[in-house]
Amino acid sequence: MPPLRIAVAGALGRMGRQMVEAVEADPRLALAARFHRPGINGEGLVSRDGALVSADVVVDFTTPVASVALAEACAARGGPALVIGSTGFDDSELAAIAAAAKTIAIVCSGSYSLGLNLLTGLVEQAASALDPEDWDVEIFEAHHRSKVDAPSGTALMLGEAAARGRGIELDGVARRVRDGITGARPQGEIGFAVMRGGSIVGEHSVSFCAEGEMVTLSHAAGDRVMFARGAIAAALWVAGRPPGQYDMRDVLGLDD
Repeated sequence: MPPLRIAVAGALGRMGRQMVEAVEADPRLALAARFHRPGINGEGLVSRDGALVSADVVVDFTTPVASVALAEACAARGGPALVIGSTGFDDSELAAIAAAAKTIAIVCSGSYSLGLNLLTGLVEQAASALDPEDWDVEIFEAHHRSKVDAPSGTALMLGEAAARGRGIELDGVARRVRDGITGARPQGEIGFAVMRGGSIVGEHSVSFCAEGEMVTLSHAAGDRVMFARGAIAAALWVAGRPPGQYDMRDVLGLDD
């Protein structure tokens, strides 16, 4: 079987460079193209349209605006499949990706770490088992100083898992910011706390707090290579899939 042809979007960014190295080191894959923002040339880069022609799957760790434009471009030509690792999407951008997924296969996840996706399942189970009248949920995340969105996509993914375990919508119970005289904590609230600094790759924890006890589930990332490994697993899985929007739970078979 010939190697799967991978194009890397945002190839000059932190994750883009990591993806290029991971693809080149994997005998199952061939690096078909590298591209970055329009107007950025050199270093073996090609245009976005040139990359789409040569690839089976595009791996994209860029920005919400760039990811939406890429998804629409892939859908317009009927492929290639897409693995999206960007975070910080608003509702209209998510709707645009969902629309593109009616034409092409897209994996979109707040995290490509195997450990974090397993953590998500544990958080959902814990939230389902622990009565919200007694147990408060707080999510903490820390990232490097250059990260531009907060809370992180992974923190929101964990919040969605907790809300799903309780059978509710996250938007109705999320508290993303606390400042000033906030009053007593409402029952069922899911809180978020954010830290930015230095070169922290990523730390996430979910605490379930009751009178007299606390349970904390956590994960720490030591190297971006784990995200690249997960994105490669997603690319291998999504190649040849029918149109649709998938996530890492689908890739890992966690819902089977």
